[in-house]
Amino acid sequence: MKRLYADLHLCPSLKDSEQVESMIEKASELGYGLIAMSLPSNVSEEKIQQLRNICKENKVEFASRADLKPQTSKELLNSLRKIRRKFEIIAVMCESKHVARQAAKDRRVDLLNFPSTGFRKRFFDKAEAELASNSLASFEIDVKPLLTLEGPARIRLLSSLRREVAIAKAFHVPIVISSGASSELLMRKPRELAALASLFDLDKVSAIEAVSKNPLAIIKRNREKLSPNFVAPGIRIIRGGKDC
Repeated sequence: MKRLYADLHLCPSLKDSEQVESMIEKASELGYGLIAMSLPSNVSEEKIQQLRNICKENKVEFASRADLKPQTSKELLNSLRKIRRKFEIIAVMCESKHVARQAAKDRRVDLLNFPSTGFRKRFFDKAEAELASNSLASFEIDVKPLLTLEGPARIRLLSSLRREVAIAKAFHVPIVISSGASSELLMRKPRELAALASLFDLDKVSAIEAVSKNPLAIIKRNREKLSPNFVAPGIRIIRGGKDC
């Protein structure tokens, strides 16, 4: 059975329709079966459907994603209440410890993403991992900084990632590797993303799962929850009618 690959973090400028279409086409050429794009929280349903149609034309599935950058835990909770059912993926850019902790323990959050620079703001430690392991949140690693950073900054990032990957594996927190690409030049084939994971000591099997099994599990879980037939985890409406 052919493996399906996913890149959950493409970041084109939505105002540049040519760039959006070219990155979708590129994703298809590179062998992805599903992509997600970072969208503003106020994006219209028409825009989301337009992106789905472009992806369908290129034989790629589309998933809607929101990147939340809250300054406080309260701001995060308010945003989650407003948009959780609008998007298939909710990622939180964790730039403070209290936001990171709240995101890690909230079951409405799918991805925990940390700054690639400002290494004192990388709060993925054992306490964070323990919370995430109980809430189904995944630890997302963007490859873009590994391609764009140089010298000491790249070395510090790799050092942080080695430590964080080891913690994630110890606490069974799923790891998702995404491109974080803002242009075609920063996009890579799925197995090339997986190969880069060797730089932060992720084994080959886990790296492949990080660009296939793990991101796809998030999409499957959330599409079931967003289905009108969803009642609760493990409970779905199979058939309705007066005789039920």
